Amino acid sequence: MSQAFDAAEASRRGVEMRRARANFKKALRLGQHRLVEVYDSAENPDTDPVIRGLRVEWFLRSIPGFGVTKTREVLERVGVSPTATLGGLRVRQRAALRIEVQNLYRRYLPHLRGVLVVLAGPSGVGKGTIVSWITSQYPEFVLSVSATTRPQRPGEREGEHYFFVSPHQFQSLIENGELLEWAIVHHEHHYGTPRAPVEALLDEGKNVILEIDVQGAKQVKRAMKRSVSVFVAPPSFEVLAERLEARGTENEAERTRRLGTAERELRRQREFDAVVINETVEEAGQSIVDLVLASQRAQATKE
Repeated sequence: MSQAFDAAEASRRGVEMRRARANFKKALRLGQHRLVEVYDSAENPDTDPVIRGLRVEWFLRSIPGFGVTKTREVLERVGVSPTATLGGLRVRQRAALRIEVQNLYRRYLPHLRGVLVVLAGPSGVGKGTIVSWITSQYPEFVLSVSATTRPQRPGEREGEHYFFVSPHQFQSLIENGELLEWAIVHHEHHYGTPRAPVEALLDEGKNVILEIDVQGAKQVKRAMKRSVSVFVAPPSFEVLAERLEARGTENEAERTRRLGTAERELRRQREFDAVVINETVEEAGQSIVDLVLASQRAQATKE
């Protein structure tokens, strides 16, 4: 025997759902949820009905500064009805609208994204050691993965150590503007930083560190205006020479070449947003973290 329809109970549930959606939209406006994460989660049938049943128009209008007219323009562009729900989009609609949502998130809610940290300095100054300390102490900081045309070595994992690509693939990345920076190393193999993985990590709220040379840092600053560039300097040139000799990875001719490059790089440190002297790894690493966190707070206040 079917259960009798309870109008009062149905009304109560309807009121609760509307209240829950109103609260969720308010939380979205306050930046308590990441826009792209919410959008992606709505595709899952097990996601909270409050999210899956949220109208696309309401979802977009929860973005501060994004009004009715702009919302309608986006929906017309991707062919989505204003009354469509996040959980009810077709495959092509979802893919097209995701690109719009991603771009809106980056434009209107930049303070919720991570910070791109461009780290440069002369060979032997200790950049790699500093990065290892930062990422071990602060999980919200991650090191960017570069693409390279050199062969994969034993023990190296795709996407963890490098993205290994062919020369043809690397050239396509350059031509399509998909690299933040790139260079030819030792007149042989190409190395570069793919933009898409960096942007995705920033969307997740991660602070992404690029450990690159001075010339690469200049390329990144042109490509990514919202970044913090840090030059890591030695306490003195003599200390740098001692560190290079102590690590014993280069012969005398190579050390001389690297020190000559270091002299030229040290003269360009004023091009960076900040200079951190590597007296100790812990102090230098903490200084860089503090700079990034201060940048985030300033951005949040501005927004």
